[in-house]
Formats: sequence, C-alpha cells, structure tokens
Amino acid sequence: MTIYAAPLRDMRFVTHEVFEAANTLTALPGYEEASEDLIDAVLEECAKLCEGVLAPLNQSGDEEGCAFENGEVTTPKGFKEAYRQYADGGWCGLTASPDYGGQGLPETLQYLVDEMVGSANLSFGLYPSLTQGTIVCLSVHGTDEQKTHYIPKLVSGDWQGTMCLTEPHAGSDLGLLRTKAEPNDDGSYAITGTKIFISAGEHDMVENFVHLVLARLPDAPAGSRGISMFLVPKFIAKEDGSICDRNAVAAGSIEHKMGMKASVTCVMNFDGARGWLIGKEHKGLAGIFTMMNKERLFVGSQGISLAETAYQNAVAYAKDRMQGRAADGPKQPEKAADPILVHPDIRNKLLFSRAIVEAERALAIWTQLKVDVAKAHVDPAVREHAEDMEALMTPIIKSACADFGTEIANSCLQVFGGHGYISEWGMEQLVRDVRITQIYEGTNTIQALDLVGRKLGLHDGRLFDGFMNEVAQSLQPLEGRNDMVEFVVPFKEALDRLSATTEWLKEQAHDDPNALGGAANDYLRLFALTAFAWMWVQMANKALSRRNGSDQFYETKLQVARYFMTRVLPGTISLEAFVKSGAAELMAVAEDSF
Repeated sequence: MTIYAAPLRDMRFVTHEVFEAANTLTALPGYEEASEDLIDAVLEECAKLCEGVLAPLNQSGDEEGCAFENGEVTTPKGFKEAYRQYADGGWCGLTASPDYGGQGLPETLQYLVDEMVGSANLSFGLYPSLTQGTIVCLSVHGTDEQKTHYIPKLVSGDWQGTMCLTEPHAGSDLGLLRTKAEPNDDGSYAITGTKIFISAGEHDMVENFVHLVLARLPDAPAGSRGISMFLVPKFIAKEDGSICDRNAVAAGSIEHKMGMKASVTCVMNFDGARGWLIGKEHKGLAGIFTMMNKERLFVGSQGISLAETAYQNAVAYAKDRMQGRAADGPKQPEKAADPILVHPDIRNKLLFSRAIVEAERALAIWTQLKVDVAKAHVDPAVREHAEDMEALMTPIIKSACADFGTEIANSCLQVFGGHGYISEWGMEQLVRDVRITQIYEGTNTIQALDLVGRKLGLHDGRLFDGFMNEVAQSLQPLEGRNDMVEFVVPFKEALDRLSATTEWLKEQAHDDPNALGGAANDYLRLFALTAFAWMWVQMANKALSRRNGSDQFYETKLQVARYFMTRVLPGTISLEAFVKSGAAELMAVAEDSF
C-alpha cells in the first residue's frame, strides 16, 4: 500500500515565500480575505482529509473498481461516504461564487487542494473536478435562470457535473460529431445521440447529474462551426431543486480501463432527452472550452500529484531496502548491506523526480495566480497579460506535467525493482493511473500542436513576447549577484536556446506544412524545461535569502536547484537539435512501407 503525506512545507515555500501569493490575491476585488493564515488553514484541513480519508481508499478502490448493473453504477466501498464528507466540507464549491453557496476562494488555492486530493486518490479527485468545471462553464455562459437553478446544487455536491463531447467515431475532431438537438415547443430541445468516455456519467454518490452536451441543431453548418452546447439533466428538477421526472438519458455501459478504476467512465445514451441551450446557437465550442481549459490545468495537477506520491514512496523504499555497498565504502558497516539510497543511479532517479515535481508545482502556482489576476484585476492591461500567460501555459502544464508524471511514476517503480511490479506495493497502480493524463482533455500532442500552431502566433506573437519580457524583468534584480551565477547563467543559456528555436520554428512553418507537427512535442518539452529552470532560479534566490545554517530545508532547495541546472536542463540542448532536424525524414517513408 502506498503512503502519502501532504507536502505542506514545500507548498508554503512556493506560495508564501517565493511568490508571496497572499499579497497578490488580497489586492484583488473579491479575494481580500485570502491571507496566508486562511490559505494555511485550508491546506491543513485538506491535508487531514487526504491523508486520513482519501488515501486509505486508493488501493481498495482500484482493486474493487466500479460496478455496473441495469444502468446503475456502484462506486467502491467507502467512496460514497468519503464524497459526502468532502461535499459537506464545502470542497466542491471552494472557488464558486458566494451568490450560489460557494466560498469564493482563488483558483490558486484550488490548485493546491487538487494536487493533494490527486496524490491521495486520483480516481476520487476526478468526480469533484468535473463538477467544478461545470460550475465555471455555467457561471460564464449560462442564463441567470440556469445559474440559480443548477449551480447551488453543484456547489453543495448534491449534483454531479459532466462534459459529454466524444462519440464513437469522433474523438479529438469534434467537427465530426452527430448528436442531434431538435427544438421542442416549450423552448427545450430533444437531444439524441451516443457519447463515450464520459467520466462520472453515472454513479451512486449524488442524486442528480448535469450533463453538458455538444450537439447539432437541424440547420447547423458543417464542422465545428455548427456545434451547440446543451444542459441535459438526468432528472428534471422543480424550481426548488426537488427531483421530479426522469429524463431520457442513461448509461449504456462502463469502460474497463487500464487505470483509475474507481473513477467511472460511461457510455451515455441520449434518446430524445430534454436539454436547454447554453450560450448561443452554433457557439458550443466556445462554451465547452471554458470548461476544458480549466480541466486541462487540472489534468496537469494530476500529473504532479502522481509524481509526488511516486517520489514519496520511492524515497521511503530506498531508505529501507538494504542491497549492496556504497562505492566509496560501507555506510552502515554494522549491517550486511547499505540502503539502496547510497547508489548513484537510485539518487539520480529520486533527484530527477524531486527537481521536476517542485518546479512543476511552482509553475502551476505561478500560472494559477495569473488565472486569478485575469479574473479579478481592475486594470484591463494587467488582466490581458495574465490571460495571455494562462493561455500560453495551459498546454505546457497539461502536457509536460502529464508526460513527466508518467515518466516519474515509471522511474520510481524501478527503484522498487521486482517489488514495484507487485500490486500490493501500490506502485504499479500509480503507473496505470497516471497514464490517462497524457490522453484525456486533449492528447498531449494536441496540446503541443496548440502551442506551436496557435499560441506562438496569437496576437502577432504577443503571448511569447509577454513571457520573455516578464522573465527579463524578474532577472534584473539578480544582475551582478555572484551567489546566483550558477543558477542564472545556465538558465539564460536555455532561455536563449528557446528564443532561437522559436524563431527558427516560425520560419520553417512557412516552408514546410509538416514542420510544426514534427517539432511540436520536442518544442513543448524544451519550453517546459526552460520554464522549470526559471522557477528554480526564483526558488534558489529565495532559499539563499532565507538559509541560516540551522534549517536544512533551504540548503536542500539549493542542492536540488544545482542538480536541475547541471543534470536536467542540459536536455534542452538535444531538444533544440531534435526540433531543428525538421520533418523531412519523418515524412519520407512511403505509407505502404510501414
């Protein structure tokens, strides 16, 4: 069974010391009460819930899985009670407006909660995340009636929100979807079609479901321009929220998956189900992407979550497992062998994991602060820049954190050797669970293509230029600091590499239609590692100012920062070479030669 302890000291270091998040948040209208004390109180309560309630259900939930019978889904033992405890604690509506019963807290705090929940029990965390995404979508695009009728029940956790996009023949290419929406006389619509891969589409932890469904009106234009979004409840509810009529929507089956087995994934059948239009006709993609962009940042947090759990368990095992002797002499001569932590390869795996996880966490918090600023700052120019940074970082966080999460889970399993392959230790579950993060909410290649094909060129390159300008401003106070040279110099080299590669890629895109597709994944990883290095520069700077010889915490931060700069960041050199190798060799082999 895996262990998990919420990394509160690391979270506080980044949130309070590196970014001084409370100063930013309390200056925003609506977040005046988001002080350090409030943030710490929320984190401590969440840690108790995760360590004491959710983590103990993780392995048993995987072993039992979800059961399907006669259209009904039963979640694993203990999940229903845990979900009720979670909902009663107000966690479902942490960031929702107080107008609808929410707590109105910042998205920055939601990230920290999501990371802990995902580390403790990834399957469990997906249920409330989808509800929160539904709340966000309705808050932005719903009518006043829809907001007042549905959001309070979602906030309370009594109802579940879902996102119904994918169809058997139409995955990432939503323009191919066929689900129909026929107007009814009462202003509603009859929704008919089948959706697959619907997370939380049916289960026993709530009394009703609010499905956000993409469908086509009879006069819809072809392709993605003809998609509308509809709200389709499982039960039609009265104005007071009480349940009345069953709607014509039901789960036809559930998927049997590689991982996240305690998170149900359904085939949903809509047979003339009553639904109501959300937003404008044929503008459904704009609405659903409001939810998807939030969920993509959430999926990035899942990658961080599993990497953190994998790291914690691998460290514990490496300290306990006795095997061989240290190359420079026995460390525990009184025993038959030394712990495997003495071996360079084990240390490399663990330090790589830690260096990546801590950088990812910092970048995620920095990005979520931008989400909060974009939502609430009084200055339109400041909001615009924050929106740009959120848009630029969303594909990077989703893709890179999912990729590294999978890589780190595999690497930490390797630390266990044969025991890692045995289910009772829990490591193979982490590998199976994290794998989906590279696939859902838009595959990682789609994220990479979004970065190179859209975000780099958006607004004449304003997003990338804005990022580079913010980085430059952050480096100005470090000029002439001899104690920061070992961190700043390699980072600047990587930043120059990223800038040059970006310009090269823009030029190639005009000459070779396959250039962006051939380079996208390597470019995103190059960008991610460079952004991680920026985070380590800031963390190292803060650690240098705080270390006093009596607290090993800050000294360790500097040691991990040095490891990243010397052992991880040089990977950007090869990534630059991969990008600049072009797509010619990829496309040269004839199709019938495969």
